[in-house]
Amino acid sequence: MSIQAPETEIVTTSRVACDGGPGGHPRVWLQIPAETGFVECPYCDKRYELAEGAGAGH
Repeated sequence: MSIQAPETEIVTTSRVACDGGPGGHPRVWLQIPAETGFVECPYCDKRYELAEGAGAGH
């Protein structure tokens, strides 16, 4: 059984920052692996997915 992430954001760069929004958590920088095309924040579980056709090196 797969648990749905609380929120998913489609991004165009493989490196993203997450701070959990207002009243969230410390800002963390996350790297999206080319193998999976997504990464989840270890604090808030927000999922960042690399947009189709976006370069993994950006």
